[in-house]
Amino acid sequence: MNNDIPILRLEGIVKTFPGVRALDGVSFNVLPGEVHALMGENGAGKSTLMKVLGGIHQPDEGRILIAEEPVVMTSPIQAKAKGVVFIHQELSLADELSVAENIFLGELPRKTFGRVDWTRLYAETDAILKTLNVGFNARTRVGDLSIANQQMVEIARALTVDPRAVIFDEPTASLTDAEKVVLFDVIADLKTRGVGIIYISHRMEEIFKITDRISVLRDGEYRGTLVTAETDEDKVTQAMIGRSLDLTRSPLQHEMGDIALEVRGLECGALYQDVSFSVRKGEVVGFYGLVGAGRTEIAETIFGLRAPSAGKILINGQEVRIGSPIEAIRLGISLVPEDRKGQGLVLGMNCRDNMTLPQVDDMTAGPFLANGAEVAIFDQYRDKLDIRTPGWRQQVGNLSGGNQQKIVIGKWLSMHPEVLIVDEPTRGIDVGSKSEIHNLIRELAAQGYAVIVISSEMPEVLHVSDRIVAMHNGRITREFTSDEVTEDSLIQAISGIASDKVA
Repeated sequence: MNNDIPILRLEGIVKTFPGVRALDGVSFNVLPGEVHALMGENGAGKSTLMKVLGGIHQPDEGRILIAEEPVVMTSPIQAKAKGVVFIHQELSLADELSVAENIFLGELPRKTFGRVDWTRLYAETDAILKTLNVGFNARTRVGDLSIANQQMVEIARALTVDPRAVIFDEPTASLTDAEKVVLFDVIADLKTRGVGIIYISHRMEEIFKITDRISVLRDGEYRGTLVTAETDEDKVTQAMIGRSLDLTRSPLQHEMGDIALEVRGLECGALYQDVSFSVRKGEVVGFYGLVGAGRTEIAETIFGLRAPSAGKILINGQEVRIGSPIEAIRLGISLVPEDRKGQGLVLGMNCRDNMTLPQVDDMTAGPFLANGAEVAIFDQYRDKLDIRTPGWRQQVGNLSGGNQQKIVIGKWLSMHPEVLIVDEPTRGIDVGSKSEIHNLIRELAAQGYAVIVISSEMPEVLHVSDRIVAMHNGRITREFTSDEVTEDSLIQAISGIASDKVA
């Protein structure tokens, strides 16, 4: 195989939707045995380009070549038959089916008379799972797996064929550090077999660790290709957003008020124990820990989604009992959930209706909704959060990840909460939108909101927080101020090394 001849090439791809030119003459290629990053802000055209490659969208202009042979992709099944396999960020699994059935869905091995060859199915699946070093087997029900393990099932699908090109779309968004190592080993193995890899991620550390080249899209246009070893994060960021980012944290410019939220000895079975902390008005408290540390479960308890087995919650010094999200909202608590598509949005609804969903009951005029009031709220937070959409009628499912996240934040800000909990605020969001959301969190604190930020990204927690609560195995291990925290001390705390120094 000639490694100088692209295994995959897209030439002059144009794709237009009503009111939007999503791709404007984009050209892109991948060499055999290369990991090629595709980067750009949310809405830059990455997903549309991949959907064209996968046969979901047909290009208005341009062509696709595989090993220099022109092809027409009319469906994902045809793309897979041509050797182009996708590992999607958004899981597309059937919860009630086994791991084996999901991996070979539509391609189950058969015996005579069309009967499924279950022995062969399970054996082939277990052989694939062994290469991924996972802790489940072919017969496991997918719905019983964690999100991270479900992502590993998606990755296993790519290994059922002999692919020419594999597209990874934010593959590590739900993976632990140990699972990332396995994923990177899989990618390295695919490289040695001459497979071309397209790697879509907003995580710069991953891009610079595993890729060979980086191509950048901005506003639907190709902005150039950089050799990874010959560039740096600042150059990539400038290509993506047209400017450099100042990622230094601005000093606190406002006074903090009284304690808005206090938690004393909160417990929830085996999920977390003896959790105590407080958040003041005008303060950002970051929660940091490994997957399974209990951070999200604490937020869900405060928001009324889980019942605590012990402990107290106080709002403005008064003990409260929160039995449901409705009660939490009435007490001035809002939660931006970790999974914005599954828990934060109704993807088939428009932007306005998503934005005003929690307050529908308060916006009725007789039997009808007060559409004017709804539009006014949407317009207010579209401007305030710089939500980029053609208008309120746009379906939320058609927005970029960054703009979807802003819709969720705007929805809860419109409720005027005293306590705002934001779980993984920038997961799957580009560096430009990430900076905007970080600045927004700091601005909300300056306006007097008490903010809790839960994040798996250390730079994010360090950047936005006034105090950081470190968790390990369901317990708070340490609490740091922004002045005293270091990366080493934070890593020690979340690893349990400093568990004797309980906050």
